[in-house]
Amino acid sequence: MTVAFAGITARASATESAARTAKALGPLPEWDLSHLYPGMDSSEFKGDLERALTEAQRFAELYRGKLEAIAQHEDASTVLAEAVSSYEVLSDLLGRIGAYAGLVYSGDTTDPQRAKFYGDTQDRLNAAVTELLFFELELNRIDAALLADIASRAPLSHWKPWLTDLAKDKPHQLEDRIEALFHEKSMTGQAAWNRLFDETIASLRFRIDGEELTLELTLNRLQDADGAVRKAAADALGEVFRGQLRTFALITNTLAKDKEISDRWRKFVDVADSRHLANRVEREVVDALVSAVRAAYPRLSHRYYKLKARWFGREQLDFWDRNAPLPQVEQRSIPWTEARDTVLGAYDAFSPEMAGIARRFFDEKWIDAPARPGKAPGAFAHPTVPSAHPYVLVNYQGKPRDVMTLAHELGHGVHQVLAAPNGALMAPTPLTLAETASVFGEMLTFRKLLDGTRDAKQRKAMLAAKVEDMINTVVRQIAFYTFERKVHEARKNGELTAEALCELWMSVQAESLGPAIKLGPGYEPFWCYIPHFIHSPFYVYAYAFGDCLVNSLYGVYQNSAEGFQERYFALLSAGGTKHHAELLAPFGLDARDPAFWQIGLTMIEGMIIELEGME
Repeated sequence: MTVAFAGITARASATESAARTAKALGPLPEWDLSHLYPGMDSSEFKGDLERALTEAQRFAELYRGKLEAIAQHEDASTVLAEAVSSYEVLSDLLGRIGAYAGLVYSGDTTDPQRAKFYGDTQDRLNAAVTELLFFELELNRIDAALLADIASRAPLSHWKPWLTDLAKDKPHQLEDRIEALFHEKSMTGQAAWNRLFDETIASLRFRIDGEELTLELTLNRLQDADGAVRKAAADALGEVFRGQLRTFALITNTLAKDKEISDRWRKFVDVADSRHLANRVEREVVDALVSAVRAAYPRLSHRYYKLKARWFGREQLDFWDRNAPLPQVEQRSIPWTEARDTVLGAYDAFSPEMAGIARRFFDEKWIDAPARPGKAPGAFAHPTVPSAHPYVLVNYQGKPRDVMTLAHELGHGVHQVLAAPNGALMAPTPLTLAETASVFGEMLTFRKLLDGTRDAKQRKAMLAAKVEDMINTVVRQIAFYTFERKVHEARKNGELTAEALCELWMSVQAESLGPAIKLGPGYEPFWCYIPHFIHSPFYVYAYAFGDCLVNSLYGVYQNSAEGFQERYFALLSAGGTKHHAELLAPFGLDARDPAFWQIGLTMIEGMIIELEGME
């Protein structure tokens, strides 16, 4: 009877707390996907799905096996331009269908109806894309000098950046039928394992004080002001993750092997080379970034966490206290309207045009904010297609970091809107530059808040939170990248046990976080829930790339604001039409210079030094 009564009390207390938080946040917006299609069963969606396959087949009949001959014609530029234009229109249509299905699914990945809709849509899209695979392969088989000559003349010259970029894939492309097989088998291979991961993560429940919470709500408690709440959340996470280790280890092993097979067939030398190619960044640039960050661990994360432990009156912090708010600093839930006004105000101070674009996300229902059961965890900005508009997903819970996340994702959204006029083939931005606008948006928001804060304790708390965010973006992501490299290299020699994966995780975490963070029992399986390891191997270094790049950009902005906004908008509006070296040159920056990375790392170190002076 006593146990039952205690459980009821705990549940009531938790429910009351959740109700208070919901009231404090105010109404949270949900996106309106009818801008893409009226519904899953709508005639518009079904019609577009049928049309996509029909038009893909018609396109293949018109051009398959004929591009090399077309390139010999006197009017080759005109005929090839017509083909590329049709291909771009088809790409936009297929992208719209796929984006809608993915967004519907992300709203509740545990709903069987949505899961079936997503899976069936992917099957149909796969069939259409298979019909189109020949096009890029055949373009790359045209003599390079001949194609360059044709692409230098209108109207094909419009797509010259895309054709130049496409040629970089040529050394790693396979014969048409093998490419088709790889693509079709991905539905029962990589895509299926990705979906298993998503649905498993979304279905997990973490029992705390008699209440069952989703992953997002549980992770949120690691930022609670009460240490007991943080420890309970960490214990629940560790227990559930360990119970799922066999599944997550199998997913990780299978996808690592799948990637190794693909890399071997495509003649990639290093485990991360395919990601570097997709990012249009040289391996040497990434290696320089990684080396610079790892060398800086002692003066960044190790130094900061030692300082934070001292604030808590300890020699070491338990791992569940790593993101704890500072002691004796008032904590409150930030209402959604305040978060909105904060971000838009920061954007407006930099550029009214940028704020105007961001405001559309709120006014036109392009944001989904509530943390619902089954909803995809984390946050993202989906560009959809140039003929539509982006959508932003967040799991807003009123923490200061949630405001920064909103600023981050709206930065992506603004970038995607500005790049959209380049069209479906040239709007997408490589990941290394895709993080520029998002991290810059965070920096604008942080600086505006900091400049408006006069209370010494609040200023210290804000500065500490920003340092932690930057450490999470730079140090933590490079540690993630190091972990991935170790996993993929080790997988070449055979399957990795769950315990081996945990050991690799603990080794890179200890190296990156330093001696002031105690990685006690329970932390070993925390690698399980990181979606980037599953969906986009080696994606994570793009965050560190973006953070260091933005630190450098922001320094240029502070020192020479005149004309900066125009150059910045030109960078974002370029989409995927230019290499990072060309885009950064107007700012006097060059990511190929090893010294470049020290600019961003020194900015983080400077903030830590400022915090040390506040003790």
